[in-house]
Amino acid sequence: MSFNISSDRALAVLTGLTMLGMAVALAGAFVHPSLLGPGGLDLGERGMGWLTLARLELAGLGLVYLAGGVPATIAALEALLREGKLDIDLLMVVAAAAAAAVGAALEGAVLLTLFSISTTLEHRAMGRARRAVEALMELRPDTALLKGTSGVTEVAVETLRPGDVVVLRPGAQMPVDGVIAQGQGSIDESTITGESSAVQKGPGAKVYEATVNLTGVLEVTVTRAAADSTVARMVQLVTEAQAAKAPSERFSAWFGQRYTVAVLLGSIAAYLAFLWLGRPPQDALYRAATLLVAASPCAIVISVPAAILSALSAAARGGVLFKGGAALETLAKVRSFAFDKTGTLTTGRAEVGLIVAATGTEAAVLRLLAGIEANSEHPIADAIRRAADARGIPPAPVSDVRAIHSEGVTGTDADGPVWAGNLRLAARMGAESAALALAGRLDDAQTVVILGRGAQVLGGLSLADQPRATSAAGIAALRRAGVGHIAMMTGDRRTVAERIGAELGIDRADIHAELLPEDKLRLVADLSAHGKVAFVGDGVNDAAALARADVGIAMGAAGSDVALQAADVALLSEDMARLAAAHRLARRAAIIIKQNLTFAMGAMLLLVTGALFFELPLPLAVIGHEGGTVLVVLNGLRLLADPIRADTRPAGNTGAGRRARAAA
Repeated sequence: MSFNISSDRALAVLTGLTMLGMAVALAGAFVHPSLLGPGGLDLGERGMGWLTLARLELAGLGLVYLAGGVPATIAALEALLREGKLDIDLLMVVAAAAAAAVGAALEGAVLLTLFSISTTLEHRAMGRARRAVEALMELRPDTALLKGTSGVTEVAVETLRPGDVVVLRPGAQMPVDGVIAQGQGSIDESTITGESSAVQKGPGAKVYEATVNLTGVLEVTVTRAAADSTVARMVQLVTEAQAAKAPSERFSAWFGQRYTVAVLLGSIAAYLAFLWLGRPPQDALYRAATLLVAASPCAIVISVPAAILSALSAAARGGVLFKGGAALETLAKVRSFAFDKTGTLTTGRAEVGLIVAATGTEAAVLRLLAGIEANSEHPIADAIRRAADARGIPPAPVSDVRAIHSEGVTGTDADGPVWAGNLRLAARMGAESAALALAGRLDDAQTVVILGRGAQVLGGLSLADQPRATSAAGIAALRRAGVGHIAMMTGDRRTVAERIGAELGIDRADIHAELLPEDKLRLVADLSAHGKVAFVGDGVNDAAALARADVGIAMGAAGSDVALQAADVALLSEDMARLAAAHRLARRAAIIIKQNLTFAMGAMLLLVTGALFFELPLPLAVIGHEGGTVLVVLNGLRLLADPIRADTRPAGNTGAGRRARAAA
């Protein structure tokens, strides 16, 4: 329900003119109520003073019908001619015209005025929900300090390319996504992840556009151009989400279109029925116009979008991106959660523990492992590279590196083919016995990586990964919210999985280890047979499971293209409490949608009953109709202040921090 105008300002001006005209008309009506009553204009001997009042009242009514009726008429005709739809605006225009035709022009003007006001409020409220995330774009600075051979120069952000190095001073906003090359600083990431506390970061750490450098001078290597940044993708995802309607939204639109036709035909039938019952033509038309207003489905049609858009915007401002209302609605129904382990429930930042060499030295084993894992983004590969770097061991040259999902990697060095991975990969290479023997020398409760060449085992190492600090609390919050089944799925060994699961309070029967991607897919399908299931993963090895689940949720998705593409929901923060908050928000949105629909339908039935059987006056039908529409919109907008946004306050009090707070 909206006028076909190009801007909020134009709509506000038209509404202002409508209200002005209504005020003038009411002033004249209160002074001389009979002037424009059903008996028509009757000046009698009242003289030119009454004539002036009558003209003033007519002018006010004319302004109302022009400013409030003409735009609605244009919108209704465009919807009818371009899309073949009978718009709700048409019902309001027809009702107002019918009221004027039977001498109740003032009541028709009240209808148009309230309709115009409610449309303006609705338009602005829904626009606020749509603009909530796009406000992040305003945080992007226009320029950046580019470090080059000739020194530091100020350049436009749009000219930055991957590989460029930019300088970030204290209080400055990140102009692009990148990796810290030099310096230590405290970063306020509230605008992206929703975290209230600043994060201390140093060389090698990722930073994201629109976050704020609170302390220290940083040199950041650009990893993405501005057009591909995290913020740009956030806005794109939310725009797509708002365009992708939820099932309840599609139903309300479908219902509204067909019901509008039914209301129009029903009002005509009611007019004929009143005539058949002996009502005077003017009275029959008045009652039909009242029914037209009472039965209009404005509140029903707007009930769902008001809640969905508000919830999507609130979630995005809290660091949770839903790819549409369908994902939001489905998450509210989820009662089973399945989690990947590494990088999801755990930090993914494992540390190398024991190194064992079957042949040669431990340094040689670590050097070759660092070489074969040189270009991998897997957390285990990162841990191996960090261990080699800490020991001053350069990686060995390895080419033709290929990843084998959930098993490891293969490559070729100066001596021929080489591989590194778990016991499944060792068995594939014909080295199972030797690998088992070497694994027995390592910590059984930690992740083990075996290095080999053909059927020969060269050595191996163990890595310890720790649960995220928020994982146990997040899982506990899900259980309190009524989630009945929580499972963990991992390709790691069972002893490792059970160690992590025990720390997080996951039942041993729900811990599934040593899985291939197809195994996760099968387990998710099994869970889906018993109700809605959500799978939470990192979006790399878990793409199939993310796609198969009723709701796929990517954890820590800032900067992860795979996660954003494969999942239905992306948690930009690595705080597991965000998942529980998103689930609670989805359930709250579902409750508000039910409240809105129940209220809208109940109010409409009450008004229709009054119009048909109890001589309901047109002004009361107007107030009930427009008031109900405004109330369901306001009820939906309550989700904009959901507690999921409570922790988005910037930690610093710098100028940039205050600007971030203002935009948030």
